[in-house]
Amino acid sequence: MVFINKKKKLKWGIVHIFASYNNTIIHITDITGSETIAKVSGGMVTKTHRLEASPTVAMTAAKMAAENALEKGINAVHIKVRAPGGHNGPTSTGPGAQAAIRTLTRAGLKIGDIEEVTPLPHDGCRKKGGRRGRRV
Repeated sequence: MVFINKKKKLKWGIVHIFASYNNTIIHITDITGSETIAKVSGGMVTKTHRLEASPTVAMTAAKMAAENALEKGINAVHIKVRAPGGHNGPTSTGPGAQAAIRTLTRAGLKIGDIEEVTPLPHDGCRKKGGRRGRRV
């Protein structure tokens, strides 16, 4: 018996994961990044504001986004993970980023690159808070 392994043609997309400590947003585009295929946030999954950034909600959001992408023919993705960053935001990703990536692989999407694209300041404007910082 001879089994012929037909390779499935890969159709690539990009998954942009924005993971802050308040929310997780999963945005799937085509390979150019110009056309949106699926967009799901933590607020679309849960009604409780404090749970929007949790790993459980991020998993559900990633599953919804992956199903939409598979419906439209995308079966392989590059992942770009982003934290708020910039001058005032934290440069570490929120709790939903790892859970979202794990769920995308379990949903049947093939993963290419995983890249971190958090914006980092190259010394620009002065941070707010005054000379001695913010006193709590």
